[in-house]
Amino acid sequence: MKTDKIFYTLFQAFPDLLFQLLGQPSELAQNYQFQSIEIKELAFRLDGVFLPDDNSPEQPIYFLEVQFQKDPNFYWRFFTEIILYLNQYKPHRQWQAIVLWGKPSFDVELPLAYELFQSRLQQIYLDSLPQTSSSLALGIIQLLFTPETNAPAQTQALVSQTRQQISDVNLQQDIIELIEKVITYKFPQKSRQELEQMFTLTDWQQTRFYQDAKKEGEEIGKQIGEQRGEQKAKLETVPLLLKLGLTPEQIALELKLDLEQIQAAIANQNH
Repeated sequence: MKTDKIFYTLFQAFPDLLFQLLGQPSELAQNYQFQSIEIKELAFRLDGVFLPDDNSPEQPIYFLEVQFQKDPNFYWRFFTEIILYLNQYKPHRQWQAIVLWGKPSFDVELPLAYELFQSRLQQIYLDSLPQTSSSLALGIIQLLFTPETNAPAQTQALVSQTRQQISDVNLQQDIIELIEKVITYKFPQKSRQELEQMFTLTDWQQTRFYQDAKKEGEEIGKQIGEQRGEQKAKLETVPLLLKLGLTPEQIALELKLDLEQIQAAIANQNH
């Protein structure tokens, strides 16, 4: 589970989150549309762009990137994407670059060639967000950094907060699923059953996320089963091919199987 997908969904559900992070009035979100935009020339894609509407000419464009790993070329790529966007769309307004770093140690030095953009750049370190905020969106971000011992209680609190604050049933379900996606990203080594027990999410199995994951698992299992069945059928022809005078190497080539599999089948036949 990549964090950029989590944050894209998060900003779609809570467009005012950006302005909470910037310490600006949440009402500004009403003047913006959040999009993921592809730069056609080199097929670059910006994580997110907050585009102000025509009624807000004084508001800047916000270019947003989420980064959860250290990349020495990050700023080179990010500002290149921004410049290509400006060249392609030629907007008549100011712009601001926002980077949401997972933690300060991921941040890298701004290249000397781009230091003139320093005033247009703002870095936010997500692991250092204040814990006192009552914002549901900020709480979901903080769940990414919550210690495992505290994560179940915080998850239940976020689910309860979602049900209390979000009246739209479909949006409420989307937010709960987003919380569950954060959990699966945070604990990739745990199975769905372990997560269900750990977080006691009573409607876990009813979510689209769970159903999609289950369906994907069943399809993979079916494919594996079909492959094993096909492989078994091929191995049953090995004795006949040996009688026809083919060598193990020729049989492996003919059946498109590993030589070790053919040799094992011959050994089993001899036993």
